[in-house]
Amino acid sequence: MKKYNFYSGPAILPPEVLAQASSAVLELDHIGLSLIEISHRSKEFQAVVDETIHLIRELLQLSPEHQVLFLQGGASMQFCQVPYNLLDNGEKAAYLDIGAWSKKAIKEARLFGNVEIIGSSADKNYSYLPKHYTIPADAKYFHLTTNETIHGTQMRHIPESPVPMVGDMSSDIFSRVLDFNRFDMIYAGAQKNMGPSGATLVVVKESLLGRVKRPIPTMLDYRSHIKDGSLHNTPCTFAIYVCMLTLRWLKAQGGVAAIEKYNEEKAARLYAEIDRNPLLQAVVSGEDRSRMNVCWVLKDAAHDEAFSNLAKEAGCIGIKGHRSVGGFRASIYNAMPMEGIDTLVEVMQSFEKKNG
Repeated sequence: MKKYNFYSGPAILPPEVLAQASSAVLELDHIGLSLIEISHRSKEFQAVVDETIHLIRELLQLSPEHQVLFLQGGASMQFCQVPYNLLDNGEKAAYLDIGAWSKKAIKEARLFGNVEIIGSSADKNYSYLPKHYTIPADAKYFHLTTNETIHGTQMRHIPESPVPMVGDMSSDIFSRVLDFNRFDMIYAGAQKNMGPSGATLVVVKESLLGRVKRPIPTMLDYRSHIKDGSLHNTPCTFAIYVCMLTLRWLKAQGGVAAIEKYNEEKAARLYAEIDRNPLLQAVVSGEDRSRMNVCWVLKDAAHDEAFSNLAKEAGCIGIKGHRSVGGFRASIYNAMPMEGIDTLVEVMQSFEKKNG
């Protein structure tokens, strides 16, 4: 039976990417060595890095001002690395508090300077996005999370900012068209729409750096990694290679614009069934709904286990919601095929027939 990976991450990857990556683990491009045993300073791996960066620039349409880096530590490392590089003691940064991940970023930033929370949806367990807020002009930067994986919200409209804007795009990077050049910095863990876990994408304007007075350890200083082309230390070579394959796949699908249309269709089909089905209730309503992470609950939670078992029997894996939200969550990233959505919809309809 075919299984569909609805986990929030590490996430589903295209079958052809998995096949190509598996082959490269045995031997990379007929060079007689495995991908995971070649030197990160070899010409073969430099070609991988160069192509991957080129694809990122092309797909996101980045300006020459932006530097593209591959770092380690996941997006969680960026929660402290961003303020370490951008926020001096006594200075202020503005943050939106829209869920678990932005909350973690706020906690880390407070170690380095003052944090002003300019908008929060904590009052309703992060089931909506704050709309009316003012970004202070005296802030060093403005930080926002474009998609909240746990709570299932997504920012449809990116605000105008009078200060440098930093975006955590871990769960919706490469999933929709945005003017990415409006951001002075973007970071994203690779394990949603880019590749496997182990690599973190950082896109940053070099002019933003070198302004803080504090000494920055070499490995935490973005300038170290810019200078050495993401090869200051040994990177996660396998993860970067699979990112390259995934971005090749994305380009072959028609790029970000094409995948956005597909993602809209997938999300619309799933939300339509949730809204129609009298036994289900969406956690988020209206324009704040995420197209990447669809969250819902059963109106009678006593049936949660039965629904979970029905989904597993149909091959729908990883739909249990986060403990802070409960219920269920389907993460439908770029590589999730429509047949996976249709299978989950059939599970919902079958559940209704048995329990309605």
